[in-house]
Amino acid sequence: MDRLLDLLAILSFLLLLTVLKSLRSEHIRVEHSVSWLAACAALLGLSRSHQLLDRLSRFFGVGEAAISLLFLILIVFLGVFYRFSRVISELKDMNITLTQKLAILEFRLKELHEQKTQTPGE
Repeated sequence: MDRLLDLLAILSFLLLLTVLKSLRSEHIRVEHSVSWLAACAALLGLSRSHQLLDRLSRFFGVGEAAISLLFLILIVFLGVFYRFSRVISELKDMNITLTQKLAILEFRLKELHEQKTQTPGE
């Protein structure tokens, strides 16, 4: 179990460094990095707290702390993925609205252009 927790600590620390590097090079926005940083902190905290894992294993009714650890990892990342699904849905809605507004503007511009070209000929 100690090897698994040490591996989880290393992986969460590497994920933390990757998120910070992406944030610094502006590959990821600050508001999106918060979810990943929280996930990294949660995983790092879980990997360093044997007592918390034992308590959670007893709470979940699981004999092995490794199973409860995997369950908690699943919960953390499901939360992150759900948040990003909401962001993607919001962006899609905004994209549809923007496309509709652009189509209306193009239609109005075309009408104005047609009115302008008809006026000088009269």
